[in-house]
Amino acid sequence: MISSLPFLNKTMKGNNVVLEVAPSPHIADASFATKKMMADVIIGLLPVIAMAVYMFRLYAVKQMGICLFTCLAVEAAFTRMRQRPFPLMDLSAAVTGLILGLSLPVTAPWYVGVIASVVAIGIGKVIFGGLGMNIFNPAMVGRAFVMIAFAGLMAASGYVNPVIGIDAITQATPLTAFKQMGISTPLSDLFFGLVNGSPGEISALACLIGGLYLCIRKVASWEIPAGVIAMVVILAGLSGLSGQGVVWAVGYHLFSGALLFGAFFIATDPVTSPMAPVGKFIFGAGIGFFIMVLRLFSGYPEGVMFAVLLMNAVTPLINRWTIPTVMGEK
Repeated sequence: MISSLPFLNKTMKGNNVVLEVAPSPHIADASFATKKMMADVIIGLLPVIAMAVYMFRLYAVKQMGICLFTCLAVEAAFTRMRQRPFPLMDLSAAVTGLILGLSLPVTAPWYVGVIASVVAIGIGKVIFGGLGMNIFNPAMVGRAFVMIAFAGLMAASGYVNPVIGIDAITQATPLTAFKQMGISTPLSDLFFGLVNGSPGEISALACLIGGLYLCIRKVASWEIPAGVIAMVVILAGLSGLSGQGVVWAVGYHLFSGALLFGAFFIATDPVTSPMAPVGKFIFGAGIGFFIMVLRLFSGYPEGVMFAVLLMNAVTPLINRWTIPTVMGEK
């Protein structure tokens, strides 16, 4: 006998009732099906995609296309090998491909996107049992793998290609320019996206528009980006007291790099983030803390990817620490 809740099965074994709970995310409202949620994520990504194409033209389209096609193909291949139902219509693999393509340098060779996509779907998702059972964000697993395997192509030098006739690609990224050369990028350029970087991270305005759409649609939990932004504002403000000034430091850290892109589109993955509202805020604050630690004290100018993966690993503990009180209990 199946219960009215889609994630709860009730079966009879002799005289005993056995309750079996399916893996997260647990969504009781049928209107919030996986396909609908993923479609909303794609809609939220449209401003980011538009800005990426405006700045990097066909190079951005090529990188996103490679990752999108490879993720779909790999998902179909692994599903067929495991003799499971065909899953591509839920759009989850498409979202992984788009986010991965937006997080890679547009100048990276085609095989970097292919390998990152294979690792994202195969190791980041399928090996754990598929959608809803993975521990780490699949797109960040794929990006972390190629970041280590192809360090020369993914490091700061991988974002600068003077052969390509696009001004943005011939410049260092804002975080690299400041960390290595002390060059400050105007906050207006960071906000609107007139800078170099991964295509998904260049425009703070595009990330805010898409991210607010996801929060309004309740596809993304607002507590997570709020936790990220709050922690970054606090730590950037403290660091600014001894440097460029509080206002400049806070704005620079908020608008540069993949902070807003990661806060709204990566950290809010419902599978790899905590369930309780308090836990979500703690999760976001932890991401913001690690981002600032890596930016201020490591040789790597960007820390969003590693911060998200680190907090993904802590998510089970956060869920245990923030178990909501059951109604009627003290």
